[in-house]
Amino acid sequence: MFKQMLILIFAILLSPTLYAKIDLVTLPVRDQVQLTIYNPADLTLVREQRTLTLKQGTNRLEFGWADTLIDPTSVHLEAPQHAGQVNLLDVSYPPNVKGSAIWTIESQIAGKIPVEITFFVSGISWRAFYMATLSTDEKTMRLQNYVRVNNHSGEDYANAQTRVVVGKIQLLDDIAQLARRSSPYGVPSSMMPQMAASFASVEIEDLGARSVLAESIPMAFKRKKIIKEGLSEYFLYTIEGTESILDGWGKRLISLDVSDIPVRTLYRYDEYRYGTQAQHLLFFKNDEVHHLGDTPLPNGKVTIYRQLVDNQHLSYVGDMYTKYIPVNQEVELNLGQARHIKVEPVLMDYKTGNYVFDFDGNIAGFIRVQNWQVKLENSRDISVDMEIFQHFEHPYWEIKNSEDMLGSYEKVDVDTVKYRLTLPPYTKEHLFTYTITLFEGEHRQKH
Repeated sequence: MFKQMLILIFAILLSPTLYAKIDLVTLPVRDQVQLTIYNPADLTLVREQRTLTLKQGTNRLEFGWADTLIDPTSVHLEAPQHAGQVNLLDVSYPPNVKGSAIWTIESQIAGKIPVEITFFVSGISWRAFYMATLSTDEKTMRLQNYVRVNNHSGEDYANAQTRVVVGKIQLLDDIAQLARRSSPYGVPSSMMPQMAASFASVEIEDLGARSVLAESIPMAFKRKKIIKEGLSEYFLYTIEGTESILDGWGKRLISLDVSDIPVRTLYRYDEYRYGTQAQHLLFFKNDEVHHLGDTPLPNGKVTIYRQLVDNQHLSYVGDMYTKYIPVNQEVELNLGQARHIKVEPVLMDYKTGNYVFDFDGNIAGFIRVQNWQVKLENSRDISVDMEIFQHFEHPYWEIKNSEDMLGSYEKVDVDTVKYRLTLPPYTKEHLFTYTITLFEGEHRQKH
Protein backbone atom coordinates (compact mmCIF):
# COMPACT_ATOMS: atom_id res chain seq x y z
CA MET A 1 0.00 0.00 0.00
CA PHE A 2 1.20 3.45 -0.89
CA LYS A 3 2.85 4.74 2.28
CA GLN A 4 2.13 8.35 1.30
CA MET A 5 -1.57 7.64 2.07
CA LEU A 6 -3.15 9.14 -1.02
CA ILE A 7 -6.83 9.38 0.00
CA LEU A 8 -9.67 10.45 -2.26
CA ILE A 9 -12.07 12.88 -0.57
CA PHE A 10 -15.49 13.52 -2.08
CA ALA A 11 -16.67 16.23 0.36
CA ILE A 12 -17.08 19.96 -0.10
CA LEU A 13 -15.08 22.29 2.13
CA LEU A 14 -17.20 24.19 4.66
CA SER A 15 -14.40 26.69 5.42
CA PRO A 16 -10.75 27.21 4.46
CA THR A 17 -9.64 25.08 7.41
CA LEU A 18 -12.59 22.80 8.30
CA TYR A 19 -14.10 19.91 6.39
CA ALA A 20 -17.53 18.26 6.92
CA LYS A 21 -18.87 14.85 5.87
CA ILE A 22 -15.57 13.78 4.43
CA ASP A 23 -16.12 10.51 2.60
CA LEU A 24 -12.71 8.82 2.67
CA VAL A 25 -12.00 6.27 -0.02
CA THR A 26 -8.60 4.59 0.13
CA LEU A 27 -6.71 4.90 -3.11
CA PRO A 28 -6.29 1.60 -4.96
CA VAL A 29 -2.91 -0.07 -5.09
CA ARG A 30 -0.51 0.78 -7.87
CA ASP A 31 -1.16 -0.78 -11.24
CA GLN A 32 2.43 -0.13 -12.32
CA VAL A 33 5.47 1.70 -10.97
CA GLN A 34 8.73 2.69 -12.59
CA LEU A 35 11.89 3.94 -10.87
CA THR A 36 14.48 5.94 -12.81
CA ILE A 37 17.55 6.37 -10.62
CA TYR A 38 20.02 9.21 -11.23
CA ASN A 39 22.83 8.08 -9.02
CA PRO A 40 25.30 10.90 -8.17
CA ALA A 41 22.55 13.39 -7.29
CA ASP A 42 20.64 11.04 -4.95
CA LEU A 43 17.63 11.55 -7.19
CA THR A 44 15.01 9.04 -8.32
CA LEU A 45 12.05 9.80 -10.52
CA VAL A 46 9.02 7.68 -9.56
CA ARG A 47 6.30 7.22 -12.15
CA GLU A 48 3.29 5.20 -11.08
CA GLN A 49 -0.05 4.33 -12.64
CA ARG A 50 -3.22 3.95 -10.57
CA THR A 51 -6.92 3.76 -11.31
CA LEU A 52 -9.02 6.35 -9.45
CA THR A 53 -12.79 6.31 -9.11
CA LEU A 54 -13.80 9.93 -9.71
CA LYS A 55 -17.16 11.60 -9.69
CA GLN A 56 -18.14 14.23 -12.19
CA GLY A 57 -17.28 17.61 -10.78
CA THR A 58 -14.93 18.48 -7.93
CA ASN A 59 -12.86 15.78 -6.23
CA ARG A 60 -10.22 16.16 -3.58
CA LEU A 61 -7.09 14.08 -3.13
CA GLU A 62 -4.91 14.13 -0.04
CA PHE A 63 -1.22 13.56 -0.56
CA GLY A 64 0.95 12.73 2.46
CA TRP A 65 4.73 12.21 2.47
CA ALA A 66 5.48 11.77 6.20
CA ASP A 67 8.41 9.47 7.00
CA THR A 68 9.52 9.40 3.38
CA LEU A 69 12.14 11.34 1.39
CA ILE A 70 9.73 12.51 -1.31
CA ASP A 71 10.05 16.06 -2.59
CA PRO A 72 6.42 17.26 -2.26
CA THR A 73 6.99 20.17 -4.63
CA SER A 74 7.63 17.70 -7.46
CA VAL A 75 4.45 15.62 -7.11
CA HIS A 76 2.17 15.81 -10.13
CA LEU A 77 -0.96 14.00 -11.28
CA GLU A 78 -2.43 13.74 -14.76
CA ALA A 79 -4.82 11.51 -16.71
CA PRO A 80 -3.13 10.88 -20.08
CA GLN A 81 -6.10 8.98 -21.53
CA HIS A 82 -8.49 11.80 -20.64
CA ALA A 83 -6.47 14.91 -21.38
CA GLY A 84 -8.57 18.05 -20.92
CA GLN A 85 -11.29 16.14 -19.08
CA VAL A 86 -9.47 15.58 -15.79
CA ASN A 87 -7.48 18.55 -14.47
CA LEU A 88 -5.62 19.45 -11.29
CA LEU A 89 -6.99 22.85 -10.28
CA ASP A 90 -4.98 23.73 -7.18
CA VAL A 91 -3.12 22.49 -4.14
CA SER A 92 -3.60 23.61 -0.55
CA TYR A 93 -1.70 22.74 2.61
CA PRO A 94 -3.84 22.29 5.74
CA PRO A 95 -2.47 24.18 8.74
CA ASN A 96 -0.98 22.21 11.61
CA VAL A 97 -0.82 19.09 9.45
CA LYS A 98 2.72 18.01 8.79
CA GLY A 99 3.55 16.32 5.52
CA SER A 100 0.14 16.65 3.88
CA ALA A 101 -1.41 18.50 0.92
CA ILE A 102 -4.90 18.60 -0.60
CA TRP A 103 -5.30 18.49 -4.39
CA THR A 104 -8.46 19.78 -5.99
CA ILE A 105 -9.29 17.76 -9.12
CA GLU A 106 -11.99 18.73 -11.61
CA SER A 107 -13.36 15.82 -13.67
CA GLN A 108 -15.80 16.10 -16.56
CA ILE A 109 -16.41 12.37 -16.47
CA ALA A 110 -17.31 9.85 -13.76
CA GLY A 111 -16.00 6.36 -13.23
CA LYS A 112 -12.65 4.60 -13.11
CA ILE A 113 -9.95 6.86 -14.51
CA PRO A 114 -6.33 5.75 -15.08
CA VAL A 115 -3.97 8.41 -13.73
CA GLU A 116 -0.23 8.85 -13.64
CA ILE A 117 1.52 10.23 -10.56
CA THR A 118 5.13 11.35 -10.75
CA PHE A 119 7.49 12.72 -8.12
CA PHE A 120 11.14 12.87 -7.07
CA VAL A 121 12.49 10.95 -4.08
CA SER A 122 15.93 10.59 -2.52
CA GLY A 123 17.39 7.62 -0.66
CA ILE A 124 17.46 5.18 -3.61
CA SER A 125 20.82 4.38 -5.16
CA TRP A 126 22.42 1.82 -7.43
CA ARG A 127 25.83 0.44 -8.21
CA ALA A 128 27.01 -1.95 -10.90
CA PHE A 129 29.41 -4.84 -10.58
CA TYR A 130 30.62 -7.52 -12.97
CA MET A 131 31.63 -11.15 -12.80
CA ALA A 132 33.92 -12.23 -15.64
CA THR A 133 34.84 -15.91 -16.08
CA LEU A 134 37.76 -16.67 -18.39
CA SER A 135 37.95 -19.92 -20.32
CA THR A 136 40.81 -22.28 -19.48
CA ASP A 137 42.89 -21.02 -22.41
CA GLU A 138 41.91 -17.39 -21.64
CA LYS A 139 40.74 -16.81 -25.20
CA THR A 140 37.09 -16.13 -24.30
CA MET A 141 35.09 -15.13 -21.26
CA ARG A 142 31.58 -14.98 -19.89
CA LEU A 143 30.57 -11.50 -18.66
CA GLN A 144 27.74 -10.98 -16.19
CA ASN A 145 26.67 -7.48 -15.12
CA TYR A 146 24.60 -6.96 -11.98
CA VAL A 147 22.98 -3.80 -10.65
CA ARG A 148 22.39 -3.57 -6.91
CA VAL A 149 19.61 -1.19 -5.91
CA ASN A 150 19.46 0.05 -2.30
CA ASN A 151 16.28 1.65 -0.99
CA HIS A 152 16.34 3.95 2.04
CA SER A 153 13.59 6.30 0.86
CA GLY A 154 10.98 5.34 3.48
CA GLU A 155 8.72 3.80 0.82
CA ASP A 156 8.24 0.27 -0.55
CA TYR A 157 8.04 -0.16 -4.31
CA ALA A 158 6.48 -3.51 -5.19
CA ASN A 159 6.92 -5.01 -8.67
CA ALA A 160 8.80 -1.98 -9.92
CA GLN A 161 10.44 -1.61 -13.28
CA THR A 162 13.89 -0.22 -12.61
CA ARG A 163 15.95 2.04 -14.86
CA VAL A 164 19.33 3.50 -14.03
CA VAL A 165 21.00 6.46 -15.68
CA VAL A 166 24.73 7.07 -15.90
CA GLY A 167 25.51 10.78 -15.83
CA LYS A 168 26.33 13.58 -13.45
CA ILE A 169 23.37 15.55 -12.11
CA GLN A 170 23.73 18.61 -9.95
CA LEU A 171 20.88 19.95 -7.83
CA LEU A 172 20.58 23.48 -6.53
CA ASP A 173 18.23 22.01 -3.91
CA ASP A 174 18.72 18.76 -2.04
CA ILE A 175 15.70 16.51 -2.56
CA ALA A 176 16.10 15.01 0.92
CA GLN A 177 15.99 18.47 2.49
CA LEU A 178 12.93 19.41 0.47
CA ALA A 179 11.21 16.27 1.69
CA ARG A 180 11.90 16.94 5.38
CA ARG A 181 11.00 20.61 5.63
CA SER A 182 7.62 21.83 6.84
CA SER A 183 4.83 22.84 4.46
CA PRO A 184 5.61 26.52 3.87
CA TYR A 185 3.54 26.85 0.75
CA GLY A 186 0.37 28.10 2.41
CA VAL A 187 -2.09 28.83 -0.34
CA PRO A 188 -3.03 27.00 -3.53
CA SER A 189 -1.53 29.69 -5.77
CA SER A 190 1.95 28.95 -4.45
CA MET A 191 1.97 25.40 -5.80
CA MET A 192 2.96 26.13 -9.37
CA PRO A 193 6.00 28.35 -8.64
CA GLN A 194 7.30 25.89 -6.04
CA MET A 195 7.05 22.93 -8.38
CA ALA A 196 8.53 24.93 -11.21
CA ALA A 197 11.46 25.92 -9.04
CA SER A 198 12.07 22.30 -8.18
CA PHE A 199 12.22 21.24 -11.81
CA ALA A 200 14.24 24.29 -12.81
CA SER A 201 16.81 23.47 -10.14
CA VAL A 202 17.90 20.33 -11.96
CA GLU A 203 21.05 20.79 -13.99
CA ILE A 204 22.00 17.75 -16.00
CA GLU A 205 25.57 17.38 -17.19
CA ASP A 206 26.68 14.94 -19.83
CA LEU A 207 25.36 11.74 -21.39
CA GLY A 208 22.01 12.88 -22.74
CA ALA A 209 20.21 12.49 -19.43
CA ARG A 210 18.16 15.55 -20.36
CA SER A 211 16.15 13.36 -22.71
CA VAL A 212 15.37 10.90 -19.94
CA LEU A 213 14.19 13.55 -17.53
CA ALA A 214 12.27 15.57 -20.09
CA GLU A 215 10.38 12.46 -21.15
CA SER A 216 9.28 11.88 -17.57
CA ILE A 217 8.29 15.43 -16.54
CA PRO A 218 4.61 16.30 -16.88
CA MET A 219 3.75 18.42 -19.91
CA ALA A 220 2.82 21.40 -17.76
CA PHE A 221 6.40 21.69 -16.54
CA LYS A 222 8.40 20.88 -19.68
CA ARG A 223 8.80 24.56 -20.46
CA LYS A 224 11.12 24.88 -17.44
CA LYS A 225 14.79 25.06 -18.29
CA ILE A 226 16.92 21.97 -17.90
CA ILE A 227 20.59 22.57 -18.58
CA LYS A 228 22.69 19.89 -20.25
CA GLU A 229 26.43 20.27 -20.57
CA GLY A 230 28.15 18.06 -23.08
CA LEU A 231 26.65 15.73 -25.65
CA SER A 232 27.29 12.02 -25.59
CA GLU A 233 25.54 8.67 -25.66
CA TYR A 234 22.21 8.01 -24.00
CA PHE A 235 23.14 6.12 -20.87
CA LEU A 236 19.81 4.71 -19.79
CA TYR A 237 19.66 1.12 -18.56
CA THR A 238 16.35 -0.66 -18.13
CA ILE A 239 16.47 -3.78 -15.98
CA GLU A 240 14.39 -6.51 -17.58
CA GLY A 241 11.22 -7.49 -15.74
CA THR A 242 9.99 -6.13 -12.41
CA GLU A 243 11.29 -6.52 -8.87
CA SER A 244 10.03 -5.45 -5.45
CA ILE A 245 12.38 -2.83 -3.98
CA LEU A 246 11.49 -2.69 -0.29
CA ASP A 247 12.48 0.12 2.06
CA GLY A 248 15.61 -0.70 4.04
CA TRP A 249 16.62 -3.48 1.68
CA GLY A 250 19.00 -3.92 -1.21
CA LYS A 251 18.37 -6.13 -4.21
CA ARG A 252 20.73 -7.45 -6.87
CA LEU A 253 19.33 -7.36 -10.40
CA ILE A 254 21.08 -8.94 -13.39
CA SER A 255 21.26 -6.75 -16.49
CA LEU A 256 23.73 -8.62 -18.73
CA ASP A 257 24.89 -12.20 -19.25
CA VAL A 258 26.97 -12.87 -22.37
CA SER A 259 29.16 -15.90 -23.06
CA ASP A 260 32.05 -16.57 -25.45
CA ILE A 261 33.31 -12.99 -25.60
CA PRO A 262 36.69 -12.95 -27.39
CA VAL A 263 39.40 -11.54 -25.12
CA ARG A 264 43.13 -10.90 -25.30
CA THR A 265 45.43 -11.53 -22.35
CA LEU A 266 48.72 -9.63 -22.14
CA TYR A 267 51.54 -9.31 -19.63
CA ARG A 268 53.21 -5.92 -19.68
CA TYR A 269 56.46 -4.82 -18.06
CA ASP A 270 57.00 -1.06 -17.79
CA GLU A 271 59.02 0.29 -14.86
CA TYR A 272 57.90 3.88 -15.44
CA ARG A 273 54.21 2.93 -15.07
CA TYR A 274 54.15 -0.14 -12.83
CA GLY A 275 57.51 -0.54 -11.11
CA THR A 276 59.50 -3.74 -11.35
CA GLN A 277 56.53 -6.17 -11.50
CA ALA A 278 54.89 -7.28 -14.73
CA GLN A 279 51.17 -6.51 -14.91
CA HIS A 280 48.41 -8.86 -16.02
CA LEU A 281 46.13 -7.11 -18.54
CA LEU A 282 42.90 -8.21 -20.17
CA PHE A 283 41.42 -6.63 -23.32
CA PHE A 284 38.01 -6.87 -24.98
CA LYS A 285 35.80 -4.50 -26.95
CA ASN A 286 32.21 -3.41 -26.42
CA ASP A 287 31.08 -4.13 -29.97
CA GLU A 288 29.14 -6.68 -32.02
CA VAL A 289 32.24 -8.68 -32.90
CA HIS A 290 32.66 -9.37 -29.18
CA HIS A 291 28.93 -10.19 -28.79
CA LEU A 292 28.35 -6.85 -27.05
CA GLY A 293 27.80 -3.30 -28.34
CA ASP A 294 24.07 -2.88 -27.76
CA THR A 295 24.57 -0.28 -25.00
CA PRO A 296 27.40 1.30 -23.05
CA LEU A 297 28.41 -0.61 -19.94
CA PRO A 298 28.12 1.22 -16.59
CA ASN A 299 31.06 1.83 -14.29
CA GLY A 300 31.57 -0.69 -11.53
CA LYS A 301 33.73 -3.32 -9.89
CA VAL A 302 34.91 -6.23 -12.05
CA THR A 303 35.84 -9.55 -10.42
CA ILE A 304 37.56 -12.05 -12.72
CA TYR A 305 37.82 -15.81 -12.39
CA ARG A 306 39.33 -18.49 -14.60
CA GLN A 307 37.74 -21.83 -15.45
CA LEU A 308 39.97 -24.68 -14.35
CA VAL A 309 40.75 -27.66 -16.55
CA ASP A 310 38.05 -29.81 -14.90
CA ASN A 311 35.43 -27.18 -15.89
CA GLN A 312 33.86 -27.56 -12.46
CA HIS A 313 35.89 -25.12 -10.40
CA LEU A 314 37.05 -21.53 -10.71
CA SER A 315 40.26 -19.87 -9.68
CA TYR A 316 40.34 -16.22 -8.61
CA VAL A 317 42.32 -13.98 -10.97
CA GLY A 318 41.78 -10.42 -9.70
CA ASP A 319 39.43 -7.47 -9.46
CA MET A 320 39.42 -3.78 -10.29
CA TYR A 321 37.07 -0.87 -10.97
CA THR A 322 36.22 0.31 -14.47
CA LYS A 323 34.67 3.51 -15.77
CA TYR A 324 31.64 3.31 -18.04
CA ILE A 325 32.46 1.75 -21.39
CA PRO A 326 30.96 3.38 -24.51
CA VAL A 327 29.90 1.30 -27.49
CA ASN A 328 32.86 0.34 -29.74
CA GLN A 329 35.45 1.22 -27.11
CA GLU A 330 38.19 -1.25 -26.23
CA VAL A 331 38.48 -2.09 -22.56
CA GLU A 332 41.80 -2.55 -20.78
CA LEU A 333 41.49 -4.21 -17.40
CA ASN A 334 44.58 -4.27 -15.20
CA LEU A 335 44.40 -7.37 -13.02
CA GLY A 336 47.43 -6.37 -11.00
CA GLN A 337 50.83 -7.93 -10.52
CA ALA A 338 51.54 -11.10 -12.46
CA ARG A 339 52.72 -13.62 -9.89
CA HIS A 340 53.67 -16.28 -12.44
CA ILE A 341 55.57 -14.03 -14.86
CA LYS A 342 59.06 -12.70 -14.11
CA VAL A 343 60.93 -9.99 -16.00
CA GLU A 344 64.43 -9.06 -14.85
CA PRO A 345 66.50 -6.53 -16.83
CA VAL A 346 70.17 -6.64 -15.77
CA LEU A 347 72.95 -4.22 -16.78
CA MET A 348 75.75 -6.61 -17.77
CA ASP A 349 78.41 -4.13 -18.90
CA TYR A 350 78.95 -0.37 -18.97
CA LYS A 351 81.69 1.74 -20.53
CA THR A 352 82.33 5.23 -21.84
CA GLY A 353 84.52 6.47 -24.68
CA ASN A 354 84.99 8.75 -27.68
CA TYR A 355 85.68 11.75 -25.47
CA VAL A 356 86.00 15.18 -27.07
CA PHE A 357 87.30 18.32 -25.33
CA ASP A 358 86.82 22.04 -25.72
CA PHE A 359 89.64 24.61 -25.98
CA ASP A 360 89.92 24.77 -22.19
CA GLY A 361 90.43 21.05 -21.88
CA ASN A 362 86.99 20.33 -20.48
CA ILE A 363 84.97 17.32 -21.65
CA ALA A 364 82.62 18.48 -24.38
CA GLY A 365 81.19 15.13 -25.39
CA PHE A 366 81.42 11.36 -25.02
CA ILE A 367 79.40 8.17 -25.53
CA ARG A 368 78.07 5.65 -23.03
CA VAL A 369 77.65 2.02 -24.04
CA GLN A 370 75.41 -0.26 -21.96
CA ASN A 371 74.93 -4.00 -22.50
CA TRP A 372 71.61 -5.25 -21.12
CA GLN A 373 70.27 -8.74 -20.58
CA VAL A 374 66.57 -9.33 -19.97
CA LYS A 375 65.63 -12.57 -18.24
CA LEU A 376 62.05 -13.87 -18.63
CA GLU A 377 60.16 -16.64 -16.86
CA ASN A 378 56.68 -18.08 -17.40
CA SER A 379 55.50 -20.57 -14.79
CA ARG A 380 51.93 -20.72 -16.14
CA ASP A 381 50.40 -23.74 -17.89
CA ILE A 382 49.56 -21.70 -21.02
CA SER A 383 51.53 -19.57 -23.46
CA VAL A 384 51.58 -15.87 -22.62
CA ASP A 385 51.95 -12.77 -24.78
CA MET A 386 54.27 -10.13 -23.38
CA GLU A 387 55.18 -6.48 -23.89
CA ILE A 388 58.42 -5.19 -22.38
CA PHE A 389 59.08 -1.45 -22.37
CA GLN A 390 62.56 -0.06 -21.92
CA HIS A 391 63.14 3.64 -21.32
CA PHE A 392 66.32 5.65 -21.95
CA GLU A 393 67.55 8.85 -20.34
CA HIS A 394 67.23 11.07 -23.42
CA PRO A 395 66.45 10.86 -27.15
CA TYR A 396 70.07 10.66 -28.38
CA TRP A 397 70.74 6.96 -28.70
CA GLU A 398 71.23 3.96 -30.94
CA ILE A 399 70.31 0.36 -30.18
CA LYS A 400 71.52 -3.01 -31.39
CA ASN A 401 69.47 -6.11 -30.61
CA SER A 402 70.73 -9.68 -30.53
CA GLU A 403 70.20 -11.51 -33.81
CA ASP A 404 68.48 -14.48 -32.16
CA MET A 405 65.92 -12.29 -30.36
CA LEU A 406 62.54 -13.95 -30.00
CA GLY A 407 59.64 -11.71 -31.03
CA SER A 408 59.65 -8.16 -32.38
CA TYR A 409 61.03 -4.75 -31.52
CA GLU A 410 59.71 -1.24 -32.19
CA LYS A 411 60.51 2.32 -31.23
CA VAL A 412 57.56 3.77 -29.32
CA ASP A 413 58.75 7.37 -28.93
CA VAL A 414 61.99 9.36 -28.70
CA ASP A 415 63.19 7.61 -25.54
CA THR A 416 61.21 4.35 -25.35
CA VAL A 417 61.30 0.97 -27.10
CA LYS A 418 58.96 -2.00 -26.85
CA TYR A 419 59.61 -5.71 -27.27
CA ARG A 420 56.80 -8.15 -28.10
CA LEU A 421 57.12 -11.88 -27.67
CA THR A 422 55.27 -15.06 -26.69
CA LEU A 423 56.60 -17.34 -24.00
CA PRO A 424 55.66 -21.05 -24.08
CA PRO A 425 54.20 -22.70 -20.95
CA TYR A 426 56.57 -23.42 -18.10
CA THR A 427 59.47 -21.42 -19.53
CA LYS A 428 62.02 -21.34 -16.73
CA GLU A 429 64.44 -18.99 -18.40
CA HIS A 430 64.45 -17.07 -21.64
CA LEU A 431 67.12 -14.43 -22.34
CA PHE A 432 67.46 -11.65 -24.85
CA THR A 433 70.08 -8.93 -24.99
CA TYR A 434 70.55 -5.50 -26.49
CA THR A 435 73.25 -2.83 -26.55
CA ILE A 436 72.29 0.80 -26.14
CA THR A 437 74.70 3.61 -27.08
CA LEU A 438 73.91 7.00 -25.52
CA PHE A 439 75.43 10.15 -27.04
CA GLU A 440 76.41 13.01 -24.74
CA GLY A 441 77.47 16.61 -25.35
CA GLU A 442 78.72 17.44 -28.83
CA HIS A 443 78.05 13.88 -30.04
CA ARG A 444 74.32 14.61 -29.85
CA GLN A 445 74.63 17.00 -32.79
CA LYS A 446 75.19 14.00 -35.07
CA HIS A 447 71.97 12.25 -33.99
